[in-house]
Amino acid sequence: MVTDVTISVPQAKSGISSIKAHMVATSADAGPEITISLDSNESAFGPSPKALTAAAAATDHLERYLENPASILVPAIAASHGLEPERLAIGFGSDDILARIARAYLQPGTALLRSQNSYLKVPNYAYANDAEALAAPDSNFCTDVDAMLASLTPETRIIYLANPDNPSGAMLPGDEVRRLHAGLPGHVLLVIDGAYAEYVTDPAYATGEDLVRAHDNVVMTRSFSKIHGLAGARVGWAYAAPQVIDTITRIGLTFPLATPSLHAAVAALADEDHRNYVRNETAKLRDEATLKLTDAGIHVYPGHGNFLLMEMKSDKNLAPKLDAALRQEGISLRRFASPALDSCLRTTIGHHAETRAATAALVRPSGEMA
Repeated sequence: MVTDVTISVPQAKSGISSIKAHMVATSADAGPEITISLDSNESAFGPSPKALTAAAAATDHLERYLENPASILVPAIAASHGLEPERLAIGFGSDDILARIARAYLQPGTALLRSQNSYLKVPNYAYANDAEALAAPDSNFCTDVDAMLASLTPETRIIYLANPDNPSGAMLPGDEVRRLHAGLPGHVLLVIDGAYAEYVTDPAYATGEDLVRAHDNVVMTRSFSKIHGLAGARVGWAYAAPQVIDTITRIGLTFPLATPSLHAAVAALADEDHRNYVRNETAKLRDEATLKLTDAGIHVYPGHGNFLLMEMKSDKNLAPKLDAALRQEGISLRRFASPALDSCLRTTIGHHAETRAATAALVRPSGEMA
């Protein structure tokens, strides 16, 4: 007797199938060994020596869970930045914090809105929660506040703003951020991703702390991965109204930080000299590279982080050719899985020698760059 058997398998959320890579993948064996890696915006200057010492000392008891790491790191963050401890939460990188915010405030029938060419991973936070990912037109890769407000829908629950943005490096002035928030209904959460905030020197910039203090629907996220040089430690934090902090803390892991990561982060906060050195040297190298690339005919977008976005306006096929040629020289930059960025490359600001070597390779021969 033939029996009609229906074979079924567990089904994940439907939105997960929409998640896709936001960076162009390159095979690890595609060409020579990479000796200058400028593709992921890590700090080439590395962490504070004090952070390295603290992390090493914290490895004596790795067999133990670290109980309540927030009780140690939150007061350190609060003291360093002049913030209220009850408005702070920690996680393993700001990516963890952003993912938790999405889990808490998005569901089927809701939407997340971002600027069209902002951080390309952000739509995936919506898809993972069966929510819609919306995009507002930008202005030359800069967030357009009017377009963002015009793109609001009744379903919108989160507005995502990377400031400075990635991959463009664009910075939205504080008055424009406040104007964006003023146009939002109270049930929409404005998420300000400040991963690169410590690099900004423009006096028009505002981190968003004042907005958080004044309103319950703003959350600011920050990272230890950039200026603190602790990308491998995976430490991030959020600053928001106490009820928002309570929500995203409830859905965090029981033990959200590794012991060495926690102690490295606390020590990094205390080393202002290292932080200032990294900021100043990065700005010098960023300005130097911008001038040389621009002189060679490469369009460089004004950058406020530790990276630069370059566009080969004369030939949309030049970016992948340059990328391949640089890899043959052992230099890795970043390309993105977005048609709007097909003619672009992003370079991290590395050590002095690394940045200058990559810049020299990009402009050689300069006649091909026009």
